[in-house]
Order: sequence, then structure tokens, then C-alpha cells
Amino acid sequence: MKKVLLSFFLILMLFPISPGFAGKSDNPSTLSVALTSESPYVYKDNEGYTVVVGNVINKNELTSISNIQLRVNFYDETGNEPLETVRGGTILEVIPESSTSPYQIKSTSPNPNITSISVMLEGFQTSSSKPQQLVVESTDITLDENLKLSGILSNGGSPITDTFVHLAFYDSFIPPRLVGVFSIPIGDVTANEKVDFYFDEEIDQKVSSFQIFAQSDVFHSNIIDEKIPQQLTKLVTISNVSLEDSLGNKLPEITVGSTVHIQSNVWVQFSADQSSKETSYTYYSQVKNSGFPTVEFLGKSDGRFIGTGSQSISVDWIPEHKGVFFIETFVWDRNHVPIANEGPIVILVVN
Repeated sequence: MKKVLLSFFLILMLFPISPGFAGKSDNPSTLSVALTSESPYVYKDNEGYTVVVGNVINKNELTSISNIQLRVNFYDETGNEPLETVRGGTILEVIPESSTSPYQIKSTSPNPNITSISVMLEGFQTSSSKPQQLVVESTDITLDENLKLSGILSNGGSPITDTFVHLAFYDSFIPPRLVGVFSIPIGDVTANEKVDFYFDEEIDQKVSSFQIFAQSDVFHSNIIDEKIPQQLTKLVTISNVSLEDSLGNKLPEITVGSTVHIQSNVWVQFSADQSSKETSYTYYSQVKNSGFPTVEFLGKSDGRFIGTGSQSISVDWIPEHKGVFFIETFVWDRNHVPIANEGPIVILVVN
């Protein structure tokens, strides 16, 4: 299904949703099955429905699980009582031990008042494992307006039914966020049969990688990780990232409580609007802890590049904790589409 993102969901897309909403679970943290730590990805599809995608992880090293039950509450801006409640399951009927499965659940109506969500894991059952007797492989990948993917599914075991091949898209953040899932029904496959499959899907340009996997009534497959092929030359190149004080001087030392200007030098190759010679942008700087890659800070600044050539953009950050961190930088347009590849990663020590 074709997808159109709405701008008011940018916060949901980039920031962890508030603890009272998505990602919160009333299940004890000691359970071996849980929602993954990253916030679910939320968007509006082209019919106005609110779609929620995320991952469920089976932490058990010995036992598979099935019958995973999820509840999604959809709220308006007040966040008091849910406008809708939808229950659903994971894409995989059985999640193997030490594995994850995506879920994708959408609202029952195209309600424009939905602005936030919560996801709860309500239940699951232990299950017998499905042997890995399926093999998926990609044979051709191209990108124009859509991602076109050809592949082959091979069944190395007995005849199977209810077979699906799944395609999961991820963005470039660390850890990558699941941002969409597509599925193709294959149906019945005889023993030792090979079946061609083909995806032709519109994707958001922030998508940088994808996974292919399959499952039937009795078997599951390997998982293939692939990068999205490059389509067009980016408008902007981030050539350098530096850390400066309020006077523009390079910082010899960074301390807790001091103001740090995270500045990127960029090269604008051509203007998005040829008549005005301007390119609107949003510059993101993301600071992560190097020991355990959690997001320490995520800031942005909006502006316009005038003309082409070398220009500078910056975001202010006030460190709150000591430690070793690394900085990632991104430049997107106002439609949340990357117009530059990720900038050079900078490692720093905060004292």
C-alpha cells in the first residue's frame, strides 16, 4: 500500500514517544518476550489511516513463541482516553528463539485527530520450532520511483502451505528503525520447488536498508540484509563536522554544562528551487553514547541554502553527562527526505 507521511508525525518519527504512550508495556521486564527498545514508527497512509510498525523480540534462547497478541491504542492530542483500540499480532506466526518479528497494525478508521499511540504486549504462547527449510535470495534490485526486487524462494523440505515472503524496510538511524513491512502470498509450494517472487513498492527516501525473509505453515527461512541502491546524486554533501564555542572557536575541551555548537560545512551542488535559487533544509545532529548506543541528544535547525557552493549549518548542544560520545549529522528537506548522505562521524569526550 502506498504511503504518504504527514508532517505532524515528524516528532513520532525522530524522537522516542513519551513514556505514557508508544513503547510502554505493563508486562514485567523479566519476561523473555518484549517490544524492542526503539519506539514504534507511526505514519499516515494515503487513505488517512494511522499505521504503527515495530518489532517484538523473543529473548528466550531455547523456545519459540507463537500467538503473540498486541494492543494498540490511538489517541488525540489530549492523550486521555483512546479514540480507538486495535488488537493484532506479529508478521511471523512463530518467532524462533533469540529472534524478532515485525508487527504492523493500523487504525480502524482514517481519523485525522489521531496524533499519538501506545503499544502493549498482551500475551503469547510457547511453541514448537519451525525448521529452517526455506531459502530466500534476491536476484535483481533496482530503484527508480519504486524499489523493484526480484527473488527466489526455495523449499528444501516437504510440501508446505500458507507461505509468505516478507520485505521489511529500515532507516539509517542507530539502531535502525523499522519503517514499513510488505508481504507477498506464495501459497502452496511442493517439496524441493523453487518459486519466483517480485516486489514493486514505493518507499520513503529515508529508507536505507531492508530485510527479506519467509515463513510457511511448518518452515521458516534465512534472513537477507540488503542496502537500498543509490538513485540520484544528493543535493548536498556534508564535508566536515566541527565543535565550536559561542565565539566560533574550536573547543579544545568539552565539559558538562557548556554550550557546544555542532557545525557542519556543506557543499550545495544545485538549488532545489531554480527560480529562487533557494533550498529549504532541516539539519539534524544526533549524539550517542559510544559504550551503549543510546541517543543522548537529538537537535535540529531549519534554514535555507542560498545558491550553491560552500555553506555552514549548526545546532547547539549542552552536554548533561560525562563520557565518550559520537555525533551523527543529517540534512533533510522539509518533506523529511534526505538531501545529503550522513556526515562524517565525530567522536568526543565530555569531562
